[in-house]
Amino acid sequence: MNTYLNERFEAGDSLLHRTDARLKLIVALALIFGIVLTPPAAWPAYPLLWALVASLAILGNVSPWRLARLGSVALPFTLAAATLLFTTPGRPLVAIFGLTVSDAGFARFAAIMIKSWLAVQVTLLLSITTHFTNILWALSSLHLPDTLVAIIGFMYRYLFTLKDEVDRLLRARTARSARLDDHKAGGSLMWRARVAGGMVGNLFLRSYQRSERVHAAMLSRGYTGQMMVAHPPPIDMRAIAYAVAPIAALVVIELLALLYWNR
Repeated sequence: MNTYLNERFEAGDSLLHRTDARLKLIVALALIFGIVLTPPAAWPAYPLLWALVASLAILGNVSPWRLARLGSVALPFTLAAATLLFTTPGRPLVAIFGLTVSDAGFARFAAIMIKSWLAVQVTLLLSITTHFTNILWALSSLHLPDTLVAIIGFMYRYLFTLKDEVDRLLRARTARSARLDDHKAGGSLMWRARVAGGMVGNLFLRSYQRSERVHAAMLSRGYTGQMMVAHPPPIDMRAIAYAVAPIAALVVIELLALLYWNR
């Protein structure tokens, strides 16, 4: 479970593991929307939001520090918003390569980084404490279109199939490669580009053929285009109370952010 293509679910008997998947999904979506809608300048809200996520992690027997470290995977992607540093009007802070960083731009960029980091932690916590099959079941039970649920399920499962094909190609390349101790392996940059291009094309063809075989196997087992979903059991009132608590805390934080901290 050390790569992001592997299943992140960790079996356990914590309160969060036992909670109905539909409630966990609703709470996770509410937390993500709340994090995204937090005013950028409401800085006291961010440590409170992280404390809320960390409290839920403790209920799921997940280390908050480990969750925070895993959530940092989102930080490189926030560099796409780095242009806000230079394009947002405000008081100049520092000049970099002739471009001026404004205070408002820095605040917006920092808020985007923190929000992304928090939102990814919520998503990771859901995936660690809820099996992906149960997440699909929860989506279907909450009346998400069956076609969309099927697409999500196939997309996730085919990541493993695609990874298998990549591993086979890499093993085949390694088995056909020879390297002398006193010589550099491989050829020029163009040669390496041609080899990589050939492997990508081969991967596309192998993946297409593999998908045809998988689809034929599904049809032979009775697949009709609809995912079979069990009838959802009733939700326990105590579980609803557990789900309302973090949402209520989120509402309080957002109200404080809007009324007092949004300066």
